[in-house]
Amino acid sequence: MTWSTYAAFTAMMAFLAMMPGPDTMIVLKNALTGGARGGAWACAGITVANFLQGTAAALGLGAVVTRSQPVFETVKWAGAAYLVYLGVQALRGAWRGDYDALDDVRRARATRSRRFREGFLSNITNPKVIVLYLSVLPQFLTPGVTGQGDALLLAYTVAALGVLWQVLLLLFVHRVRGWLERRRVRRVVDGATGTALVGFGAALALEG
Repeated sequence: MTWSTYAAFTAMMAFLAMMPGPDTMIVLKNALTGGARGGAWACAGITVANFLQGTAAALGLGAVVTRSQPVFETVKWAGAAYLVYLGVQALRGAWRGDYDALDDVRRARATRSRRFREGFLSNITNPKVIVLYLSVLPQFLTPGVTGQGDALLLAYTVAALGVLWQVLLLLFVHRVRGWLERRRVRRVVDGATGTALVGFGAALALEG
């Protein structure tokens, strides 16, 4: 693989990483309720799932999921249901608006493992991630020239770019946390986040 090919791949994936999606919303949701650490644990869960899906795609295991209709449909509906569930939680928070009491309850319930699990499950049950790997990676690989190591390098680059974007998002949230904690702003952000997550879940469920 040439450096120019790798640079083109990295540029394209960096652009896609910054596009608003379920991962971004999950990190934002946890950063609002648990601060930078809460968002970081969600980010860690997403990263582990991303690396697993990238590894599966690079080793050819991801094709097994996409080719098996029952498995693919099960993963798709599980992912859609989970995103809608998380979205409804955020919308309930926006509707109530009682953040002092609500945050105390959330902090008591939302352990590190729970935030990690939320990030992990939202990514691992999203079949669009594995489909992205399977559709994009082959375009930058040449049969007989590039090998499995090149495929793994590209897959891990995608995961690493995702981490970089989420860390930048956490830094931004940390800098403007005082403004985001205002009740009116928080309700708007929770409403937007919840609506986006429900929308992502619905779009995933309805996608053929």
